[in-house]
Amino acid sequence: MSKVSDGLSSAEAAARLAADGPNALPGAQRRSLPALAFEVVREPMLLLLLAAAGIYLLVGDLHEALVLAASIGVVIAITVGQELKAERALEALRDLSSPRALVLRDGERRRIAGAEVVRGDLLVLAEGDRVSADARLEAAQDLELDESLLSGESLPVGKRAGDAVFSGTLVVKGQGRALVTATGARSELGRIGVSLATLDSGKTSLERETARIVKLVAAFALALSAAMMAAHYALRGGALESVLAGLTLAMAVIPEEFPVVLTVFLALGAWRISRHGVLTRRMPAIEMLGAATVLCVDKTGTLTENRMSVVETPQAVIDTAALASELEPFDAMDKAIVAACGKDILEKRRRWPLVRDYGMRGDLLAMCHAWSAGEGALHLAMKGAPETVLRLCGRPELIGTVQGMTDKGLRVLGVAEARAEQLLDDPRAYRWQWVGFLALADPLRASVPEAVALCRRAGIRVVMITGDFPGTALNIARQAGLDAAEALTGAQVAAMDDAALAAAVRRTNVFARVRPEQKLRLVQAYRAAGEVVAMTGDGVNDAPALKAAHIGIAMGRRGTDVARESAALVLLEDDFGSIVETARLGRRIYENIRNAMRYIISVHVPTAGMAFLPLAFGWPLFLYPVHVVFLEFVIDPACSVVFEAERSERGMMERPPRDPRARLFSARMLATSLLLGATLLAAVFAAYAWAVSSGLDHERTRAVGFAAIVFGNLGLIFVNRSHERLAVETLREPNPALWWIVAGALAALAAAIYVPAAAAIFRFAPLGAAELAVAAAAGLAGVAWYELRKLAARRR
Repeated sequence: MSKVSDGLSSAEAAARLAADGPNALPGAQRRSLPALAFEVVREPMLLLLLAAAGIYLLVGDLHEALVLAASIGVVIAITVGQELKAERALEALRDLSSPRALVLRDGERRRIAGAEVVRGDLLVLAEGDRVSADARLEAAQDLELDESLLSGESLPVGKRAGDAVFSGTLVVKGQGRALVTATGARSELGRIGVSLATLDSGKTSLERETARIVKLVAAFALALSAAMMAAHYALRGGALESVLAGLTLAMAVIPEEFPVVLTVFLALGAWRISRHGVLTRRMPAIEMLGAATVLCVDKTGTLTENRMSVVETPQAVIDTAALASELEPFDAMDKAIVAACGKDILEKRRRWPLVRDYGMRGDLLAMCHAWSAGEGALHLAMKGAPETVLRLCGRPELIGTVQGMTDKGLRVLGVAEARAEQLLDDPRAYRWQWVGFLALADPLRASVPEAVALCRRAGIRVVMITGDFPGTALNIARQAGLDAAEALTGAQVAAMDDAALAAAVRRTNVFARVRPEQKLRLVQAYRAAGEVVAMTGDGVNDAPALKAAHIGIAMGRRGTDVARESAALVLLEDDFGSIVETARLGRRIYENIRNAMRYIISVHVPTAGMAFLPLAFGWPLFLYPVHVVFLEFVIDPACSVVFEAERSERGMMERPPRDPRARLFSARMLATSLLLGATLLAAVFAAYAWAVSSGLDHERTRAVGFAAIVFGNLGLIFVNRSHERLAVETLREPNPALWWIVAGALAALAAAIYVPAAAAIFRFAPLGAAELAVAAAAGLAGVAWYELRKLAARRR
């Protein structure tokens, strides 16, 4: 067995995880296959198919009823497969979004998924952490927890060694170490059945807009279907045949693919974003990414590597700063200081009891430790903002020295020490002696200048908001390529009224010495100016600003659980480049959704039109339910697989952000889509009319018209891959799913026309080469004008 002080060994932890199961709370169960199938059957398209199959049974056409029943099975299989793919993507995101825990394993600190915490683990708790399991405190310093989730009590509860802490509660102050006693369903939180850290399941604005459109079209389809039934009965009689004709028209009109597209695109979009190191916690963030105009980022760890080293600092200053650093340093700055201090100081940190830890707070930007140096004497060490420490030491005149160091991009801390015989509640009351300045270097990430330049070309303004000195912030900002003529400090921001701040945010890209509560005011100022704001944060006090931003982005590595829970996105690697890549992916996802929707609207027009026009001209019915099902087998995978897999347009990040108020189904988009569908309908009808006038029999005439629709359908896929590039240009972009769909559709069409058994089902007869060529030419001619429009737009 491992020593308790070292935590569990990896082998012990693995064995307990296997025995007890993951540290997961009771939550939403994954939907079973039967449940998914039942949900699919309730969709309007399937209900119409079932009704059509029932009518065939009533009229005694068992063969047609069986064909439709088989078609229903295939449709259910395809749709359920798409739903399962989306669910798997969301499940992977839920795993990523579970709370993280800092534990001791094999004597080392490790950050693991909360689900991997087991009985016997040693949890290391700090301000902002969400406790991941029930545990017993072994050590605690000024530890207070918010237990309102369990007790309803809003006031923090003080904790000391020996007390119990519970899963789901929040550390609001201090730090501690706790031995895990219960996990998962066996924890107090698990017993009362509360589930945390699940992905947001609310409807996005796109889903709400799409649902509204589907309802309107469905109402129109029902009215049109009723009119079709009445017209058929009046012209040709036959009640059941009239109902069947009306059902076919309704099936052809209803765009049941809309919800599928959004489900698949948003789920897989979130999954694609996660592969670039960004976790999506709230789906609406994906919609807003393409509209972001201002990106507010921290300096340390986001623009820089968060790989600090002590430079230009005397050893005595380093040693005192080490005494003011955490006992078990996790922060990059504390790690660098402790690594650079002398061996005697390391020995004192091990040997001296730490009597009091004074944490940083709003009115004291410094950390202070009180050590028992023996014989009743206290040795105190402080490190923090130079202006704060200098003021406490009565040496404000030295503040000018900081400028030269910060101009080099160095992070500067003030260091002081004191002696005392008794503890005081307020660390400012001690008699502090100035020790010196400590300088740390944190290099800029190599990828940042290029990413900032890409943001500028994309119309996204990058703003740095940091707690560092103005000189340090300006130096790093200039290295990063920001327009950094000046830096506003938090004190200056606090002194401004709303009007002055509104003017300042228009011209300023660097804010220094900013406190977390001032970040909220800056976000509100940008929002008031009409900007779409993305904001990064990592601390407890950053939560309001993260919530206020259109897109809150929490740091995954150094961020607190509170920040992560308040954010819409979480950077798993705290890398600025990941934010920019996410913005590009957000634009891609929205563009692909728009292309897919344009295709869906277009492709339904010729299908619906050809369900009605032959009746109006006194010709035999053209479409039956089986034909609509065939077309759906092409439309469904095309809109949900082909368009989702499309890569970003070239120059995607050379365009300004889209207007967040703009509707997906804008008047221009709808007009273009309907015009595409109308021209294809005209071309298909022309081919069908040619076949009628040529004296072809009903089966060959129907085959000509249907082949024209299939060719036009494939043409619509190609021209809608991009609303700017020509179809021949998009052929250079790999999309394997596209070619599988094209090959499958053409093979199925050939089978339906030339295989006797299949031709009998579809009421087709074999076509000659000339007839097939007419159908192909008509289908492609119906969409050719859209390519000419792209050429004309390019020349303007």
